[in-house]
Amino acid sequence: MDTLVALGPLLLVMGLLASGRTTALTAGSLGLAATLLVAIAWVRLPADRLAHETGVGLWLSWLVVSIIASGMYFHLCTQTRGVSQPAAIGNATPQRLWSACFLLAPFAESVTGFGVGYIVALGALQRLGVHGITALMLGLFSQSLVPWGALAVGTTVGASLASMPVNQLGLYTALLQGPIHALYLLIYWRILAGAGIRVPLVRKLDDLLWTVLLIALLALANAYTEVEIAGAGPTALLLAIRYWRDERPSLTRAVQALRAHAPYVALTLVLCATRLLGPLRDTLRPLWVWQPFNDQPAFAPLYAAGFWLLVVGTLTVWRHGADLAPVFRQTLRGAWRSCGVTVSFLVMAQLYVGAGLAAQLASALQALAGDAAVGGIPLFSAVSGFLTGSGAASNAMLMPMVTALANGVGVSVALLAAVQNSVCTNLSMLSPIRVSMGVGVIRLGAGADPNASEPRLTESDIYRRSLGLALAPVAIGLIAVAAIAIVSR
Repeated sequence: MDTLVALGPLLLVMGLLASGRTTALTAGSLGLAATLLVAIAWVRLPADRLAHETGVGLWLSWLVVSIIASGMYFHLCTQTRGVSQPAAIGNATPQRLWSACFLLAPFAESVTGFGVGYIVALGALQRLGVHGITALMLGLFSQSLVPWGALAVGTTVGASLASMPVNQLGLYTALLQGPIHALYLLIYWRILAGAGIRVPLVRKLDDLLWTVLLIALLALANAYTEVEIAGAGPTALLLAIRYWRDERPSLTRAVQALRAHAPYVALTLVLCATRLLGPLRDTLRPLWVWQPFNDQPAFAPLYAAGFWLLVVGTLTVWRHGADLAPVFRQTLRGAWRSCGVTVSFLVMAQLYVGAGLAAQLASALQALAGDAAVGGIPLFSAVSGFLTGSGAASNAMLMPMVTALANGVGVSVALLAAVQNSVCTNLSMLSPIRVSMGVGVIRLGAGADPNASEPRLTESDIYRRSLGLALAPVAIGLIAVAAIAIVSR
């Protein structure tokens, strides 16, 4: 009976999300209410403990909300520049397609998050002359580095809930991303072949080498720099090198490209400077630090990525003589729901830990399946990532149970947490939120091909073709869990 009660709020949330009849905010709010009810009425958590765990959950929420709101603000600021989009190129070469799918769009997603990379990918693909279902499928690769999306907020949340260094979780996730990206590359080539775009063997080898380089730089960035820039830094660097190699632009064209992407270039430079330049980093990191809970991450306002998103975004608006008031209003309208989802799921997760519910579930699962219980983690992770479309929300739902199960079975908490983080974030690319957004962009005719033969694309068109994208991270997750179990014996 205790296990059923502990499982109740999670089943409620997943059932509501799976029904498709309610929003993530409603599901999260009801899940939080149910968790509070269980903690108070069933566990009888003392009032001081209840207040403490709720406070910790709110503090963790603030660390994520500050990125969500500032990231949305930055994206909206860039839209006020009135910079015209580059003219359609209409030449979808394999080099340009790989750069758009695996560098340009993931870079945008790493800096801003919230599916912005998908919108960037669709725009770039349409300018190359790729439309319809092919553009939608290729655009999904924009979400292939979501563990570092929105400046790695999901990974940061996962590390906090697993009580491990965020760089360690980022590094282990990057190592898992290697084989996942290898499978993604096979699927990518198959999509191109289905669209009649031939990729010669020499180009496939080129794609493979650049993919290996991307993953290697990603791992190095997670190991030796801040996880916040571990996605944006490598993608920006490789994007610049690829642009020079493939386009061989004149000085005028290069300046025009820099000017068109000036806010993103400036943001990347300032984030890298504040993280990599020792004197600057050592000055900003301890300045006016907030840390209401000794065992939780601190918040340094002038070092936080959200502060620089606000600064660069505001300077962009002022530079182009636009009005800030509409940007603030649009930010509130666009970010409040995501912020609400974050708060509800993170407070719920912290209460699960504080009330002992996560440990109860882990013990019950271990008693039912023994050490094999860890084999279900990739499947749970995949479902939660698909339903929530958010690494932060998914980690909040499951990471407490994952870490408790790892401790109970006696396997590495860090490695199992990496599996959870990797699988759930990769599956968010196929969440109804992302897929419906992509279909909506195509339907609105943002650069759509007037001669397209698929004018009424639906979400089901994508899902029928995307089984491989779902299976790739799940398969690697299952293999990783099996390896972890074997090594731990």
